[in-house]
Amino acid sequence: MDIRPVVRRATTVAELTAAEHLYDGPARPEWAERFLAASGHLMLVAYVDGEPAGMVSGIEMSHPDKGTEMCLYELSVAEAFRRHGIGRTLTRALADAAKERGCYGMWVGTERDNEAALATYRSAGAGDDGDFAMLTWTFD
Repeated sequence: MDIRPVVRRATTVAELTAAEHLYDGPARPEWAERFLAASGHLMLVAYVDGEPAGMVSGIEMSHPDKGTEMCLYELSVAEAFRRHGIGRTLTRALADAAKERGCYGMWVGTERDNEAALATYRSAGAGDDGDFAMLTWTFD
């Protein structure tokens, strides 16, 4: 099966909520509005036959001595559309958008045992910078 998705930037709350099956949980309109209002936030959605089949979100991060880079925040492809290159297409589209926005680079973190993610990112041109530790804070 040859799948050729159409990738578009999500610019409305309706587009973000229509893709909620690709998220870890349901979309909340107030959070979608906040996402869209932030100038450094970007979500690209891959559509197959008009339906959201995958998404990638990115966040620009700037620092006075480094400039601006893109963090690939989340990538998801609906199970029925996996292993057809949609993740790679979305990752490359985000990298292209980052270049167009003046970012000097892009990065993503993932677990070492997430073979699908590692294969997707490598197939989209990412290099491995080695291991790192991720520490988190959760606020109630």
